[in-house]
Amino acid sequence: QVQLVESGGELVQAGGSLRLSCAASGRTFGIAAMGWFRQAPGKEREFVAGVNWSTGSTYYADSVKGRFTASRDNAKNTVYQQMNSLKPEDTAVYYCAGSARYYSRSAGAYEYWGQGTQVTVSS
Repeated sequence: QVQLVESGGELVQAGGSLRLSCAASGRTFGIAAMGWFRQAPGKEREFVAGVNWSTGSTYYADSVKGRFTASRDNAKNTVYQQMNSLKPEDTAVYYCAGSARYYSRSAGAYEYWGQGTQVTVSS
């Protein structure tokens, strides 16, 4: 089993920045990819960014490309998401997720999930 714990979410003004962290523990050697997802009230959970655990390759949703940067620190078993130029529409609960098999933009591909961290962007 893998446990994931997110942190870093808070209230920020539009145009501001935040860095989310996701610390993994447990059987982390089995992780192939990590993903960041978000869910706003009344909306479905959506893919935001992904990181290949071994190569560090990153993938982004079009809505955040150029503003968000995902990265990982294998030594710390932690993935990060730097979020710049935040917009009110970025307001959501952000989740990190781990997959033992492969990177995917589909939430169903991820076996492990954190509890989420709230990001609120005020206009």
